[in-house]
Amino acid sequence: MAGRIREDDIAEVREKARIDDVVSSYVTLRKAGGGSLKGLCPFHDEKSPSFHVTPSRGFFHCFGCQEGGDVISFLMKIDGLGFSEAVEQLADKYGVQLRREEGDEPAQRPRGPARGRLLEAHKVAQEFYADQLGGTDALTARRFLSERGFDQAAAELFGIGFSPRDGEALTRLLRQRGFSEEEMTTSGLVAVGRSAYDRFRGRLMWPIREANGDTIGFGARRIFDDDRIEAKYLNTSETPIYKKSQVLYGLDLARREIARSSQAVVVEGYTDVMACHLAGVGTAVATCGTAFGDDHARVLRRFMHDHEEFRGEVIFTFDGDAAGQKAALRAFGGDQNFVSQTYVAVEPSGLDPCDLRLQAGDEAVRELVAQRQPLYRFVLGNVAARYDLDRADGRVDALREAARLVSSIRDRSKVDAFTRELSSIIGVDVDEARAEVRRASARGRPDERRGSERRANETRASERGVASERGAAVQGEAPPRRQLPNLRDPRFAIERETLKLVLQYPAAVGRVVAGVSPGDFSHPVYREVWEAVLAAGGAAQGAADPGWATRLRAGVENPLVSSAISELGVEPVRSAGDPTESYVNAHVYRLLELSVLRRVTELKSRLQRTNPVEQAEEYRQMFGELVALEHHRRDLRDKAVGA
Repeated sequence: MAGRIREDDIAEVREKARIDDVVSSYVTLRKAGGGSLKGLCPFHDEKSPSFHVTPSRGFFHCFGCQEGGDVISFLMKIDGLGFSEAVEQLADKYGVQLRREEGDEPAQRPRGPARGRLLEAHKVAQEFYADQLGGTDALTARRFLSERGFDQAAAELFGIGFSPRDGEALTRLLRQRGFSEEEMTTSGLVAVGRSAYDRFRGRLMWPIREANGDTIGFGARRIFDDDRIEAKYLNTSETPIYKKSQVLYGLDLARREIARSSQAVVVEGYTDVMACHLAGVGTAVATCGTAFGDDHARVLRRFMHDHEEFRGEVIFTFDGDAAGQKAALRAFGGDQNFVSQTYVAVEPSGLDPCDLRLQAGDEAVRELVAQRQPLYRFVLGNVAARYDLDRADGRVDALREAARLVSSIRDRSKVDAFTRELSSIIGVDVDEARAEVRRASARGRPDERRGSERRANETRASERGVASERGAAVQGEAPPRRQLPNLRDPRFAIERETLKLVLQYPAAVGRVVAGVSPGDFSHPVYREVWEAVLAAGGAAQGAADPGWATRLRAGVENPLVSSAISELGVEPVRSAGDPTESYVNAHVYRLLELSVLRRVTELKSRLQRTNPVEQAEEYRQMFGELVALEHHRRDLRDKAVGA
């Protein structure tokens, strides 16, 4: 229509289109005092609400990004509209009849079909598809819905329809309604080959709507075996009004409940959204043929009122298979997008909400959501499940992989909490978990990563050297001389001093070491030294044979062990004079106590991973063993201190 809109009509639009009503279609607003409302700004990412709306004045303003204006400028900014197009859209919604007069437009809209025309084309298409669902050709479509527990009322609630197998039915209707070929093709409803034809044919149709209820696209489900397009779902391609990374299916129905409860349930498909809503979970939404991403998170945050002062919860539902675990990892990577807590709900048998409702009823769907678990616990648990946590090396490997995930979190305030949870899941000391997370974080920074890689290479080279030296000894080759700094690590001080006592003062040690076994030594070289002691008759043999230690060393094939025996045989013990009985007892019983303590730690780790309800007998046995070990440890401590 030529000419500019009359100023008094524009003023009437501003008067009738309440700014709080319009803005609330895009942002959840809450009272801020003084007659104002506030929420999270839709124009920039923020953690605290700085976006204010004052209905009495008809203005909005963000104190963060400084965007502001009236209801028309808000719609222009949020939907990318020209001035006239925004006025026309508001006038249509609020019943204002626009008149035009000669003169230039206040602002020219971008080239291409107007947004209003594309929305109108989708409205026509949605009504057409819904009407076709009742026809004889749609029997297969209705059966599909019925088999999944959806009746006619459900189809009407979600606007479901059927696209005829006739490839031009919608195209003809749109032409009759006055739409140009450019408008039809730009909308994504019609494609052009030798001639124009319907984009969707012979499929069950779900309208994809904006939060305000406007249809902007469709999801189309394959239902006929002879459909030449093999893809199970076809979704509207990107258009000026449909951006799949910014759209959540079901948000039009869920947004008010999401705002009320500050909860959002993210499911994986259209039928899952339907099942949740019909079962009473009115906060369910789904992405439209793409993974949940940062833009989806921003949309949810606006409606959840997600900020530091008002925390809610986002619950993801995933299948328990590999694809579901991969999706959980992606969601975990975006966890810091939310101030709200993130959870995951997984049905143990792998059923999605739609199948769960069909097989177990509405209550089962509600229970699935109610029994959610923290997303980070689910992800870290999946990592731990890939390793044998009953083995020390399995726990080390699980800790390293999980620590990389924890260290990748940009929100540093969550790192320590996740680290504590990680230590509980894997069954390691929290300080050990913190140290590994710090190392993983350092490996992520170029300067520290180079140093870490160098240290890792040195460690691997050392390990290879140990293996090669052992192999060389077996083959009779001369191994290279190597220093053993790790043998002097303070962690092994008790082991080192005890072996020095055995080798240098076997008579003083006597029967005290009778209960010592190779497993009581955590360092592999010290363990092999003790095995050599046992093979040579033990400390009692050494007490009666002055040349015992020399023959002990000569009988060892591993040069690292041989070298260690030499060191231990000449390095002075730490007592002021000859070791007394109390000195010997302090070291031998402390050695045994540390060994029991390692067993206690491993048992506690297993207990943490054991369900006391489902594995009651196993849990009771381990708990009893733990009590006995703790009693034994206290007894050894008393002997070590001479009590």
